[in-house]
Amino acid sequence: MKFFVDTADIAEIRDLSASGIVDGVTTNPSLIAKTGRPIREVIKEICQTIEGPVSAEVTATHFDGMIAEGESFAQIAANVAVKVPSTWDGFRACRALGRLGHKVNVTLCFSANQALLAAKAGATFISPFVGRLDDLGLDGMEVIREIRAIYDNDKSLRTEILASSIRTPLHVKQAAIAGADIATVPPAVLRNLAKHPLTDKGLESFLADWGKTGQTIL
Repeated sequence: MKFFVDTADIAEIRDLSASGIVDGVTTNPSLIAKTGRPIREVIKEICQTIEGPVSAEVTATHFDGMIAEGESFAQIAANVAVKVPSTWDGFRACRALGRLGHKVNVTLCFSANQALLAAKAGATFISPFVGRLDDLGLDGMEVIREIRAIYDNDKSLRTEILASSIRTPLHVKQAAIAGADIATVPPAVLRNLAKHPLTDKGLESFLADWGKTGQTIL
């Protein structure tokens, strides 16, 4: 499973990408707003920082506006993926933008049916929001499993499942087990994947024993 980092914070992206585990970036209007900077400036800098796909989300809600904004985003850099919502206009825009050669991330997906429509429209990525489904007392990971089964049943569908609205390391593990191709993860959650109390305890013990020897490696 690939990792995208869900942020518009350039410093965070640079720091995390240095580890070699970040394969792309997702942003949305809320994350861009937090930077206090012009959206095109932010997207351009992210695209210069990382080679993988960088999702930039349209704010238009109708087909013509989505196309205009999507083409504008796509002109920023070759690795931009235009983000459109899981609506009828969004699926139409997905089809049109894809035919123009642009990557498209269909977002705000909450059902397997929406994911099927997105794939039929030629989406590069589908973004089911597992955390927001959990908030309603539903099983967000069940939607991932359903989408995986549907896509596996039709080999003509090339859309990658991008598990979104990830809240915890457990979500990441569950998404990987359920068959998601990608998880987009907030920086804090991504860092927490490396943490385990037994690792900390073991390292502390090893270093204490090593300190007693009085040796140095260099």
